[in-house]
Amino acid sequence: RWNSIRSEYIFNYFSPFYLSLTIYVLVFILVCISWLVWLDTLGRAAYWLLILAFSVHTLGLLARIFIQGRPPVTNLYSSAVFVGWGAVLFSVILERIYRNGIGSAVAALLGFCTLLIAHHLGGSGDTLEMMQAVLDSNFWLATHVVTVTLGYSATFLAGFLGLIYICRGLLTKSLDNSTALAIYRMVYGTVCFALLFSFVGTVLGGIWADQSWGRFWGWDPKENGALLIVIWNALVIHAIWGKMILQRGLMILVVIGNIITSW
Repeated sequence: RWNSIRSEYIFNYFSPFYLSLTIYVLVFILVCISWLVWLDTLGRAAYWLLILAFSVHTLGLLARIFIQGRPPVTNLYSSAVFVGWGAVLFSVILERIYRNGIGSAVAALLGFCTLLIAHHLGGSGDTLEMMQAVLDSNFWLATHVVTVTLGYSATFLAGFLGLIYICRGLLTKSLDNSTALAIYRMVYGTVCFALLFSFVGTVLGGIWADQSWGRFWGWDPKENGALLIVIWNALVIHAIWGKMILQRGLMILVVIGNIITSW
């Protein structure tokens, strides 16, 4: 218990999430400048700075897991932290594949926004609060909650990629055909991942509800919200496969997906 208290003191003293939030801002500024001048040099600098921010973000997440003795997502505060972490992880992977600065920019935006939301949520009370007895299950917290939250992370990532596409197309002349195609491929792959994980996570949530409350589905707000996200991602994939939308249509749909997921 003493080690836990000491660890929590050190965690609060260093404030890893606030530190990584600050670094994410620097990453985004560097990426934006790199699109104007010194693309390779500043782009590489932004990427490695992003790795630093992500590492600090990860250490903060691991510290919370150690202190609380729980999987990473237990309440609304931790969900904001983990959604940002997952989105940044996927963005880093996309940046490693495409190396065009878009992954770094989206990672910085999502990391900053989610940690800022978490910071304000943390001001309302204890962020390491005890679980309700009926929800006290590390197994389901580590399976259902982590899986469905990764699905939400990917949904947010797709929406922010769509915002990059729309803003660069409307406000600048930098959206050439190759960049537009790269963003389209990034969004498509991300939405497929989001659909898979949000669907599997929602089904696992139903099994947990059956064990906890004796019913698989009860149409409560969280279940309805999860179902909405699954249906919207499925709608986007269906529209692509049915050739009902092209690039711009896809970007509009994934931005609306962000609104649904936030709600």
